[in-house]
Amino acid sequence: GKRAGNRHPTSVGCLSGENAKASEREIKLSDVRVSPDGRHVHVLLRQPKVGLMTFDKHERPQLALNPKKLDVWFKGGVSIVDVFYLDLLHNKGKGTGVVAVVVYENGKAEFWKFLDYKTGWYLLQTSDLCNSPRARVLSVCVCSSLLVWCEERPASENSSALSSTRNKLRYCICRRDCEVEDGAVNLGGLKIILHNNPKFTVISSGDYVHLLPDLKAKLQLCISKFFLTWSPHHDSFTISTTCKNTPIKKLSAKESDFRRLIADCLGYLSALEPPEICSFSPTGCGGLLLLLNTGWLYILQEDGMLRRVYKLADNFTPQADTHTSLCFYVNIVALMVGKTLHLIEVNCGRELQKIALKREGLLYANQADRRTPFLFSETGLFMLTEKDSTGKALGLSPAESNQSGAVLVEAVFEEACKYYQQRSLSSTQLTVESLKKGGRFQAPISLASILRNYLNSGLRRTETESLQNGGGDYIAGALVALEELKGSLVRGGVKEVEAVGGTLVEKEVVRLLSSSELDGETLLYLNSIFSMFPGQAWSAAQAALQLHYNVEGSLSSRAAPDVWKMVLTPSALPVFELLCQSVVRFQPGWLPRFLQLSQQQQGSAALGLSLASSSWGFPSGRGGESGENNVPLYRRALWVLSSLDTDTEQRQDLEVELLLVSGRPNAILQALRILMVKRQWERVTQVAQQFCKQSPLLNKEIFNSLLCEVSQHRELDPYLDLLWALCPEDYTVTTILNLVLKNISCSPPSPAPFAAPPSSQLAMGQLKPLLRKVLQRETKPSQRYADILQSPLYPPPALPPTNSDLRG
Repeated sequence: GKRAGNRHPTSVGCLSGENAKASEREIKLSDVRVSPDGRHVHVLLRQPKVGLMTFDKHERPQLALNPKKLDVWFKGGVSIVDVFYLDLLHNKGKGTGVVAVVVYENGKAEFWKFLDYKTGWYLLQTSDLCNSPRARVLSVCVCSSLLVWCEERPASENSSALSSTRNKLRYCICRRDCEVEDGAVNLGGLKIILHNNPKFTVISSGDYVHLLPDLKAKLQLCISKFFLTWSPHHDSFTISTTCKNTPIKKLSAKESDFRRLIADCLGYLSALEPPEICSFSPTGCGGLLLLLNTGWLYILQEDGMLRRVYKLADNFTPQADTHTSLCFYVNIVALMVGKTLHLIEVNCGRELQKIALKREGLLYANQADRRTPFLFSETGLFMLTEKDSTGKALGLSPAESNQSGAVLVEAVFEEACKYYQQRSLSSTQLTVESLKKGGRFQAPISLASILRNYLNSGLRRTETESLQNGGGDYIAGALVALEELKGSLVRGGVKEVEAVGGTLVEKEVVRLLSSSELDGETLLYLNSIFSMFPGQAWSAAQAALQLHYNVEGSLSSRAAPDVWKMVLTPSALPVFELLCQSVVRFQPGWLPRFLQLSQQQQGSAALGLSLASSSWGFPSGRGGESGENNVPLYRRALWVLSSLDTDTEQRQDLEVELLLVSGRPNAILQALRILMVKRQWERVTQVAQQFCKQSPLLNKEIFNSLLCEVSQHRELDPYLDLLWALCPEDYTVTTILNLVLKNISCSPPSPAPFAAPPSSQLAMGQLKPLLRKVLQRETKPSQRYADILQSPLYPPPALPPTNSDLRG
């Protein structure tokens, strides 16, 4: 057919979850795995720390949330053999979603499910593939509903007497049925496909599993001169070699002993000198791509035929460190050798194009577009697109070329997208539409407006000069400042970049909090800033609210009332909770004072209406009790505190302070109960003295709680004088005695006339000062209790010593 044009790499997106430490680590492209849909990249880490790091591509990331990534660090130092995905076609329609399998060298297999971009990865199950704890998995793949792997069996104790050849046949090929349904992984029993075989690399392609010899093995051994293909459907083995285009032999898989399987072929194989396999890749339809050390690219077809496809340059001599990558795209083979990408037509072997790239890359297939080559490099994910001689992508309508103004305006926004995306504080993928509608980036909007007006009205040169000398100065200055900022970030050191980043964060937070209204997208953006730059965002919040910690221990603010209204207004992503999280993280001792300041700002006259009657009401369905739509600030602060992972003792202390600062009777009683449970009696009495004066009803509740505690133990004895002073004015002796009898602890009667010294039993002498005070306060004291005042002192005087005591 007619050649339409050339293909050029085009970026298809970036990945979230990347951190600086990962980029410092030397990563081989051979240790990178890309999911079938191209949205998940897994990096197998070998040195210095064994583990797995995952990057997930988001179309619209949920920035306020922290999705769980599939990052695994194996503490025992056991390497990860491979990461692969279960056959999506096999599990289609069962609601399994994306399921990845992580297989370790010790035979452990972890099944992970990607739920959605809010939740992230979820561990379904951990299983043991091998029966022996000493077995070691060397390679693994999935074929339809089968897990197939090559494992090394431990050598026996007398294996030292065996020959070196026989010692190499200590491996076996195993399989297990695997099915994921309703969130559970069902593994079948272990079955051995082949045993007493050499080390093989298992590769799945369609309904076949290819067993390739170890590329590091010596070729003079017969066991390294051929490879096997196992068909689970036909239950057969096919023996093939790279120097013969037809299979050597096809055998039944009922014979699982490797030595017996190839016994008839040993004589024929010993005379062969097959070329070495340098690289391989499955075609996905049962075949296999093979790159040999002769420079020839072969394709092993489904019927076992080995066909030549393409020959590299005659001077090609692959070295051990030469990077190669292969991938099959329906009728095109993409071959990467070093930094050169070859596109080859499969049927005729014609080289369609040869592309020189700046970096090495890993080719992979995307199930959504199997005809298009995709490339992974250290700078991102790319796809090859066809373009004509003018550099324009094929398939686009040329109608826009007649509208030069629209094209130029679109170019302005596209260039602005590139600039802002590189230095954005958020990982949200910017688009032209978001720049036009967002309103946060005024420079491209203003510049586009100027250009559109100029092109539509046909301004002349003089008018253009006046425009440049007038309103265009601001736009040009903004663009120049943006370029200078980009240059300083690129050239600056770590400290300079951090300082610039902190300044940008502070300006952005101040701008957002000072805005008249925050919509959902802007709130999401603000939450993402606090998530990605917590320290800088907290400093910026202090500057925006103009917080000042006074000497007496209180917080003050000189921020405008509108700023506080923005902070305290409830919403789906409330700012108040965001600030409370920062306070707990960086200044936990400030939280009670911050709540007190917020309550003062909320109740000040500048805010006009109270919370209950204003539009500041909390939306229904969140934190409300008894159907209330409004939640007080102290409950919102308590919700934040309970959701954070803080020290238990510190959290309880902060809870008490928040409850007390709220000034609400129920909250004060709750704080008092917490202090009683912690048996902090001195603090209990301080709180009681402070809040009993607030209202008579609260005074009664506090006194009742304290009298209940006095009735049950003697730990409050040192504070009885303080407690009796809190007795409500309308309490009578009858009221007090009823409360005591109702709450007094029941203990078995003592046979002795006096209780033992360590007893916690309440004595009447403890209540005498309180009862005397109440009786004296009554206008008509009752004679019923008059004998109490005439009773002897408590405790009674000690008895005089007897003669026997003197002798002892």
